[in-house]
Amino acid sequence: MLREFAEKQEIPYRLLSDIDSEVISRYGILNSQVTRDDALLYGIPYPGVYVTDEAGVVVAKFFHDTYKKRDSPETLIDAAMGRPVITDEAPSAQGGDDDVRVTAFVHGGKATLRQGMIRNIVVRCELSPGMHVYGEPVPEGMIPFQVEIEGPPGLVVQEASKPPTETMRLESMGMELPILSGSFDVVVPVYPTGELASETRPLDMTHAEIEVRVRYQACNDEVCLMPKTETFRFELELDVVDIPKLGMHMGHGQREGNFDAGPHALRLMLRKLRRHPMALPRFIWKNIKLEREAKRRAKEASSD
Repeated sequence: MLREFAEKQEIPYRLLSDIDSEVISRYGILNSQVTRDDALLYGIPYPGVYVTDEAGVVVAKFFHDTYKKRDSPETLIDAAMGRPVITDEAPSAQGGDDDVRVTAFVHGGKATLRQGMIRNIVVRCELSPGMHVYGEPVPEGMIPFQVEIEGPPGLVVQEASKPPTETMRLESMGMELPILSGSFDVVVPVYPTGELASETRPLDMTHAEIEVRVRYQACNDEVCLMPKTETFRFELELDVVDIPKLGMHMGHGQREGNFDAGPHALRLMLRKLRRHPMALPRFIWKNIKLEREAKRRAKEASSD
């Protein structure tokens, strides 16, 4: 299946067919929550990516608690490069003035939103020489550099990745403050859940609006300017996910693969059944019990 997949998708690098899960076991990423009773699912890894340098040293890793949340290829490239690599095609909006220039970018996936695919909202701040903004934490009354993102229901906004701060000491007040100067990026990952862009039904709408608010107060060694709030809005296209051309996945309005996965799925099923002949009956019985328990809880909840 991997060979045909690579040929159809014109993938130029080698893919590993880890039939017995030997490699993922050595990496320590065999999904221990999936047991032999889970039939065809047994032997899968925790979904994730290792990024290595040219010497094979791991420089970053990305792992999530569900396969329905994935990092964009651009995020992996950023990890390898050590910084966000913003292309000219990335949607952007600018604000600020000569002292503080603020630009917001939508980074990754050609700025489309697909279920579980993480995109990055990158806010780039460029300060003129001698100017700084505050990091966190700061005393009450001071305004740190903050990025807030709002979107429609179903858009998950994750914790921002912020640059390291420098320390500025105010001798007159006897305190030390975290500051940011020069040029820096704040990166906020976002992704849609099935509520916004489902993999099991056609899209309910074609676009979604995201609002990015940036609040800050710029200062130099003598004065602080008035606090500012920059607001940027992006109208982003919603997109369906890519699915294999397999009966159980098809017909939901998603983008089907250009190769027939049926014969490969059949071979996988037969191989699993030969090795664990009782796994499929146990898997079916397990799901029947789960469905019964779900119906029981729903009935109890409706009677309360």
